[in-house]
Amino acid sequence: MNMQANTGNLKQLDQSHHLHPFTDFKDYATNGGRVMSRAEHIYIYTAEGHKMLDGMSGLWCCNLGYSQQSIVDAVTEQLGQLPYYNNFFQCSNQPAIELAKALVDITPERFNHVFFTNSGSEANDTNLRLVSRYYQCQGRPEKKLIISRKNAYHGSTIAAACLGGMGPMHEQTNGIDYVHHIEQPHWFEVGPDEDPNEFGLRVARQLEEKIEELGEENVAAFIAEPVQGAGGVIIPPDSYWPEIQRICNERDILLIADEVICGFGRTGQWWGSETYGIEPDLMTFAKAVTNGFQPLGGVMVADKVADVLLAHEGEFAHGLTYSGHPAAAAAGLATLNILKEGNVIADAAANIAPHFQRRLQEFADHKIVGQVRGRGMFAAVELVKDKSSREPLAAESAGALFCRNTANELGLMVRQTGNAMIMAPPLICSTSEIDSLIDMLGQALDVTAKHYGI
Repeated sequence: MNMQANTGNLKQLDQSHHLHPFTDFKDYATNGGRVMSRAEHIYIYTAEGHKMLDGMSGLWCCNLGYSQQSIVDAVTEQLGQLPYYNNFFQCSNQPAIELAKALVDITPERFNHVFFTNSGSEANDTNLRLVSRYYQCQGRPEKKLIISRKNAYHGSTIAAACLGGMGPMHEQTNGIDYVHHIEQPHWFEVGPDEDPNEFGLRVARQLEEKIEELGEENVAAFIAEPVQGAGGVIIPPDSYWPEIQRICNERDILLIADEVICGFGRTGQWWGSETYGIEPDLMTFAKAVTNGFQPLGGVMVADKVADVLLAHEGEFAHGLTYSGHPAAAAAGLATLNILKEGNVIADAAANIAPHFQRRLQEFADHKIVGQVRGRGMFAAVELVKDKSSREPLAAESAGALFCRNTANELGLMVRQTGNAMIMAPPLICSTSEIDSLIDMLGQALDVTAKHYGI
C-alpha cells in the first residue's frame, strides 16, 4: 500500500473513528495528529516521510530500537506453531514456561514465580489481588489498605489509576477507597530549599506517619516506582529508598516495586530495584520485556509471598484471556536473549548512559532550564521562567508543550510532562546519536526561549 499517497484518507478515518489514549478527543477530531508508517533502528517515520529520532523508545519500551529481526522471527515462528492457547484450567505452553524461568534467572534469588498479564496496568491490578490473597491466607483479611505516592503512575485501569497519584486521572473516575497517598520525593518541586538528603528522609518518613494514621494492622503494602517515569523522571535523593525499605521491613508492610519503566536496563542494571538497593516483595514488569513488539506484562513474586500462596488450597480467582500468550512469550524470550548475549545493559551503563548524562548537563546553565535530572538512560529537563524563583516558563505547561512541539518538528521525539521535557532513548544508541538528540533538544530550547522573550 502506498501509505504516503493515502495519508489524507487515513488521517480522516483516524479522526472519524479512532479514540486515542490520553488525548483531548475534541481537539483531535478537529486537528488530527501523525500517522506513523515505519521504523528502523532508533528512528520513526511519519506517513509524510518525516524522520524522527525516537528519544522515548516508543513509550519507554523499545529499549533495543526497532530493527530486531530475531524478535520478529520468534513471533512469526510461534504463530505458525501455536498461535494461541490459554493458561487457564491446568494448561500451559512452552514459551510461557521458558519465559517464566528466564525472568527468574535475571531477578534476585528470592524471586522464583511469575504471574503473566498483558500490560503494566493489569499487572498492578494483579498485585492488589495477590496482596489481598496473601493476607487472607494468613488470616489477616483486615490488612487491605495500600499506600502509594502523589504524581505516581501505575497504569490506567481503574485500580491502577487509583494506585497512581495523578490528579487528572483521579478526577475522571470514582476510584477505590482503600488506596492512600503520600508525598513524592521530587526535590525540585516539593523541597528545593532543603538539603536533598534531609528532604529524602522527611518524605520517606511520611510513609511511617501514614501507617501510624491508618493502623499497621490495616495496611497491606506500599507501591512505588524506583524512579517515577511518567511523573517526570523524578530521581529520589540517595537517602530516600533505604529509609522506605527500613519502614516496610519494620512495619510488616509488603513493598511493591513498579519496574514497568525502570526494568530491563533503563537505570543501568536489570532492575531499578537493584540500582537503588531495594528488596521488594513484588515487582511489576511490562514494556521493554518484549521490546514493545508484543503486549506482555506481569508480576515477579518473591518467595515470602509465593510460599504462603502455594501452601493454601483454594482457587486464585483472577486471570486474563491472554496471560502467558505464546507469541508474546516468544517475543519476551527473544528480547531477553538479545539483552543477555549482546551485553546491552552493561555496555549502555558503561558507555552510552554516562555520555548521555554528561551532555545533558550542558543545559544546566541554559536560561530557561531550572534543573537537569537523570539516571542511566532517562532524564528530564525542567523549564523555568526564572531560575531563582523556579517560576514555570508559562502557565498550564504551555512552555514545555511548545518546546516539545518544536523538538518534534526538528526531528526529535520527546515528551512533555508538566513543565519538564522528558526522554528515554534506546539503550542501543551510539554516542553520535546521543549527540544528535542533544543538539536537537538544544535547538528546541533556544527557539522556546526566544518565543517567550527570554
